[in-house]
Amino acid sequence: MSEHNVVVVGAGLGGAQVVQTLREEGFSGDVTLVGAEPELPYDRPKLSKEYLQGKLGRDEICLHRRDWYEQQGVRLIIGERVDSIDRTGHTVLLASGETLPYGHLVLATGAESRHLHMPGEDLPGVRTLRELAESDALREEFARGGRLAVIGAGWIGLEVAAAARMAGMDVTVVAPVPQPLSNILGERIGAYFADLHRRNGVDVRMEVGVESVLELDGRANGIRTDHGDIEANLVLLAVGAAPRLDLARAAGLEVDNGVLVDEKLRTADPAILAIGDIANAQNTLLGQRLRREHWDNALRQGALAARTIMGRGGTYDWLPYFFTDQFDLGMEYVGNNSPDDETLVRGSMDSGEFIVFWHRDGMVTASMNVNVWDVNDTLREIVGHPVEAERLADTSVELTDLVPKA
Repeated sequence: MSEHNVVVVGAGLGGAQVVQTLREEGFSGDVTLVGAEPELPYDRPKLSKEYLQGKLGRDEICLHRRDWYEQQGVRLIIGERVDSIDRTGHTVLLASGETLPYGHLVLATGAESRHLHMPGEDLPGVRTLRELAESDALREEFARGGRLAVIGAGWIGLEVAAAARMAGMDVTVVAPVPQPLSNILGERIGAYFADLHRRNGVDVRMEVGVESVLELDGRANGIRTDHGDIEANLVLLAVGAAPRLDLARAAGLEVDNGVLVDEKLRTADPAILAIGDIANAQNTLLGQRLRREHWDNALRQGALAARTIMGRGGTYDWLPYFFTDQFDLGMEYVGNNSPDDETLVRGSMDSGEFIVFWHRDGMVTASMNVNVWDVNDTLREIVGHPVEAERLADTSVELTDLVPKA
């Protein structure tokens, strides 16, 4: 074992960002990146957006060409699973039987699609979306056309519904909650997303429970709900994601809604860090633990983990950020609201261009810009500070005037 060996388990956005930052900032030790998928590291959010819509090809979503890893002196192992971690010996065991020594180990194992474990869920024609091969399979199904039933009205469900509708499919979205995204954005903004999809021809059915997948000739032929049957030749399960924690748990690391790490992303074992979807990390800005499954978090935490390994400064001190593209809607969100926070709209929702603030106890907890661009940095400065509700919603007050004075 050498203190200068870094092994990164998980070749998604976060893992790739670790190795990139290590090399950019002058780390000269051995670096190995191990990924279970047989693909070059790629930009996962595009799987439900531009790639699924056919606007981008495989090469365009890869983070780096294969020769980049060779030029940077990074050993890239793809299509390979890590079976176990020996914390005493500072090694990881690959499924192939190879043992890799590490001085620092970064766990970036990501998340996997949740399942409902209902009858018919394993039939051909039932899909999930988390990996590149799954997006490829959906693209092929879209080309055949027909009817898609989406179970779940979160980000993945809605983005896939939009892509399928744009590809010409008939689409029905069902979920047990009152409105799409209502557990994140609240019912008022959730209703806006429901209306967006209905305007574009999606049949959105809320407060509907799914009991099983229907079968015809050995394939999915629709779904049975507590409000009747829905015909579909393609079914998407989009009911959330679960962090992949088995490797960390088996190694004896502390796990509670993710791998517990400090503000520098270190576990209780100083040689092991965790990032991205699996990291339940101490956020110094908000003064609480957060686990977030978003693109921005993976990139930022990947960079922070590299700097922690190199003994550089920095902590997990930023607000959560995410974005979506659905039909003619583009949106950015920053903050950490509760769905029952007061919702304040700046501008006209009917126009399709507006800003939302979430407000609690006089504080701005989050903000979202919808088809209004080049304002997110300003919104970041507003979130987390006290601002009167009336001023937030008043378009005669310049956004920059809502930023607290130094």
